[in-house]
Amino acid sequence: MYVPRFFVRQKITLMVNRYQIFAANPDGSESNQLLAFAQQKRMKLKEEVIFYADEAKTRPVFTFKARQRLDVHAEHDVYDEFGTPLGYFSKQFGASLLRSTWNLAGPNGLDAVGTERRMSIAILRRIWDFIPYLGDLWVPFVFHFDFTDKATGQPVLVSERKKAIRDRYIIDVPDPRVDFRLAAAMAVALDALQSR
Repeated sequence: MYVPRFFVRQKITLMVNRYQIFAANPDGSESNQLLAFAQQKRMKLKEEVIFYADEAKTRPVFTFKARQRLDVHAEHDVYDEFGTPLGYFSKQFGASLLRSTWNLAGPNGLDAVGTERRMSIAILRRIWDFIPYLGDLWVPFVFHFDFTDKATGQPVLVSERKKAIRDRYIIDVPDPRVDFRLAAAMAVALDALQSR
């Protein structure tokens, strides 16, 4: 299933991060059509995020799961509702020390790398988190990720964070090889796993 643009909104609760994924209108703006609802339990040793067809969680439709517990490379597999693999993503630990960098792979030769668009914001976020007392203050750094095909350099997925109290993202997927479920899993992971 290919979706060229969708929107992600975070809903913050005490013990669970929740994400609403909405379709785009024909003009590219956000619609009220819910494509999926994701839930991530905090403080789990082995990460798993389940995506449901609706907010009542009546039917799980896809998921991503960590391969190991507390993995610094953050390797995650994405599965459809029947457990069939759709692709995977992983964090490049060394490259992410200065600028968060992710690998994204799927069928049909999809092999991409994604990095934070602005090095200055990446470094500022790290300094902010490192300084005592400042790291406890909430500052909405606006960061974007650009994923490009490793072979051709062509864009495959773009995640742009919007200024808001709750995290909001516009996700553009110019490459039809990127299944919506893989793109949605990567988009949620960029928010949910970014600080790890």
